Amino acid sequence: MCTAIAVQTPQREVYFGRTMDFSYPLDPELYFIPKGYEWKNLLNTHKIRNQYSFMGIGQDISRVFFADGVNEMGFAAAVLYFPDYAAYDPIAAPDSKGISVAAIELVGFLLGLCASVDHAASLLRTIRIVGVEDSITHSIAPLHWILTDKSGKCMVAEKTASGLHLMDNPMGVLSNSPGLPWHLTNLRNFMNVTSVQTPEKEWNSVSLTPFGQGGGTFGLPGDFTPPSRFVRAAWMKSHTPIPENKQEAVNTCFHIMNSVTIPKGAVMTSRGTPDYTQYTAFMNLSTQEYFFRTYDNSRVTAAKLPAAAGRDSRAVSLGRINKPSVFDRREV
Repeated sequence: MCTAIAVQTPQREVYFGRTMDFSYPLDPELYFIPKGYEWKNLLNTHKIRNQYSFMGIGQDISRVFFADGVNEMGFAAAVLYFPDYAAYDPIAAPDSKGISVAAIELVGFLLGLCASVDHAASLLRTIRIVGVEDSITHSIAPLHWILTDKSGKCMVAEKTASGLHLMDNPMGVLSNSPGLPWHLTNLRNFMNVTSVQTPEKEWNSVSLTPFGQGGGTFGLPGDFTPPSRFVRAAWMKSHTPIPENKQEAVNTCFHIMNSVTIPKGAVMTSRGTPDYTQYTAFMNLSTQEYFFRTYDNSRVTAAKLPAAAGRDSRAVSLGRINKPSVFDRREV
C-alpha cells in the first residue's frame, strides 16, 4: 500500500509526503545520517561513503533501512510497494563491474549520494538493483520509488521484467500497482469530477437538484485500492490550493493526505492482519524539515535536518516516532 504526493506553494517551496501503509507492525525511528558516513551494501561487495547528510524515517532490522527522507541538497525519496510488477537484476558475481544495491537499501543509497532528481537518474542507470529478503516480511519486497527535489522536478523509478524505467511524474503522485503510465492514463476516466457544484437539470420537465454541496465530486472513487488512491490524491492536490504561510501549508498537506489514510480494519490481508496507515510524513525540501504523525498520535511533530557536528560520521537516531497520545483534560 502507501500513497505519496509532491506539492508546491505559491512561493515555490516543495512539500513531499507519503503515507506508510503496512500490514506488519513497524517501530520506525527518525535518523540523521551525516556527510561522510560509510557503510557497506547488503551484499557486502562495496563500501559507500555518503556525499550528503540526510534525515529519514527508517527501521533498524539488523541495520537501518529507510522508507523516506530528505538530504541537505533538498533531494527527497520514498519507497512504495509494487506487487506483481517489480522484477530485479540477478545478483552478480562479486568481481563483476558496477555496484549492486538491494532494493530495500536504495532510498538511503540515493539520499546519501544524489543532489537532485537528474543526478539520481544518472546514478540509477549505472547500478544493479537486486532483491534481498528482509527480516520483517521474510520475503523479497516488490518496490518502486518516487524521487523529487526542491526545484519541483519529480520522477518515478520502476524496475520491471522489461528493464529500468525512469519516468517524469508531472502529477507528482504515486501509489502502488500498476505502473505510473497506467495510473496517469486512468485519470482520464475522471475528467468529469469537479469541485464546482452540479447545476440544476431538467429531465422531461422534471427538475433535478443536487442533494447538497459536493455534487460535482460524484464519481470520485472512495475505496482503498491503489488506482483509487492515486486518483483521489491527484484530484485533491490539483483542487486544493497550497497556502504561502508555512504552517498553513503543512496543515493543508496533511488534510490532502487524509483522503487516502487507512484506519485499522478497513483493509484486511489474507493473513488476517490489518493493512493500515502507520504514519504520515511530509518534508519541506527547501528547508529540509520533517513533519510527521502516527496512527496513535495525530499531533504533528516537526524536526529540522541537524547541522553536522564536527567530524562525527556516525548515524544518529533522533528518536522513535511512535508515541502515545496525551489528552489535555479541561473542566468546562
